[in-house]
Parts: sequence; C-alpha cells; structure tokens
Amino acid sequence: MKTVFHRFYADYLMPSRLGEYEAVLRQAKEMDYAQLPVRDFFRALAQPATLPERVLVHRHDIDSDLRTAKKLFAVESRHGIQATYYFRLCTLDFGFMREIAAAGSEASYHYEEVSDFAKRHRIRDADALRKRFPEIRELFIRNFDSIRQRLGMPLATVASHGDFANRRLNVINHELLRDPDLRAHCGIECEAYDEPLLRNIDMYISDRKYPVYYRPMSPFDALGQHRRILFLTHPVQWETNWVDNTRLNARRLVEELAWRA
Repeated sequence: MKTVFHRFYADYLMPSRLGEYEAVLRQAKEMDYAQLPVRDFFRALAQPATLPERVLVHRHDIDSDLRTAKKLFAVESRHGIQATYYFRLCTLDFGFMREIAAAGSEASYHYEEVSDFAKRHRIRDADALRKRFPEIRELFIRNFDSIRQRLGMPLATVASHGDFANRRLNVINHELLRDPDLRAHCGIECEAYDEPLLRNIDMYISDRKYPVYYRPMSPFDALGQHRRILFLTHPVQWETNWVDNTRLNARRLVEELAWRA
C-alpha cells in the first residue's frame, strides 16, 4: 500500500521541484564546476589538458513530459548552462530540439528498438530476441537517419532507454550499439553507457521518484566531494503532469498485457 501511495504522490501530488534543480545549478556554478553536455565532455576527454578541474555533466532523458523538459531548458538558459537532451520516438519535438541545439546544448536520440521489437513481436526469450538483431539494426538505422535528416544536424551521442521488456529478458537496448559498423554508419561517437565515458566519471547520480529523489547520493552532497559528476534527470521527477503521467501509466499497462497474451 505504501508503494502505491508513493507512486500516486509522485505522479499526481508532488509539488514542483524546479527550484531545487535551479539550486543545483547555482551551487555547481558557485563551486566552479564547468557544466557540460555529454557530447562536449566526451570530446574533451580526447584532450585532457582542456578539461576543467571540476565538471558536472548534465543528461536529461525525455521519456515523457515535454512540458517539464522545456521548463528545465528554460532554467538552464537563464544560467547559460548547456546540457544533453535525449528524446524517444514518442517524445520527439524537432522545433524544441533545434532550440536546444541553437543554445549550444545537445539534442539526440533515446533509442529503444530492442525492447520495442520484443513487445511488438511478443518475444519472451532472450536468445530468440538476439537472433533478430539484424532486423532490429536496420530498424535503428531507419529511425536514426530519419531523425538526423529531419533535424538537419548530426547526432554525436545517443542513449539507451530502459523498458520493462529489457528487464524481463535481461537484454538491454545498448547491446545493439556493440556493433562498430553500426556506429560508423551513423556517425555515433559515444553511447551514454559506454565504458570509456563512464570510467572518467567519479560520481554518477540519477534522479528517482519520491521519496528517494536521488541515487546513490544527492547532487548537493556530491558537489565538492567529487570532481567529475554525471547528473541524469528525467522531467517526470521534477514536476507532476497529470495528463502525461496518466497516458504513460495506461500505455505501460496495455503493453504489458499485450506482451503476456
């Protein structure tokens, strides 16, 4: 019962936390952290002498709630801070993505072709799913090329989305990007879960739903303790959006029922 209440509170009752997010940006700025998108940090790793002493890498996964994503962007814009925004196919907003890019931030793809394929074809076996990777690879290329062409700019980094199907099958979307030819074809420099990126991060923090909010620690505590921090956030954790949360919860229920049928 407590878990149900926590979920209901997070989705429908939680007050806006955008002021708290802005406080993170302010504290990082006051403590002389360079605040960078994933793309810029990864590229700087090739020239260590150019890396600032302290870095806070901002990554936003736009799983849902474009309204709050735009508010996060507005907060960052007020402070002259750049970040990375990864969009799913269901959250693509090319006008917003171009606005992000024009501000020096990064807008790219939050891909989920592996889990989508498993759900669409009701595949419940990991080995059977991996055997279909050649088909899934072509699907990824079509989606990626379509986004890149419509956006009118290259997509340097991408990030795997996590889905219940990935967890049930123990097959992550990132497995698809282990193919170097696929990366070369698409011009992908880095996947957000790549080891060469993450080994250069001292503290990886992700936001969480009420009542935890952060894992493994608060960014307020991490700032000053760690030199290189990656802060992963999702709009849904910072402000409630009744319409979007209801739609997302209903979609998840329908997908699970259909997959099990």
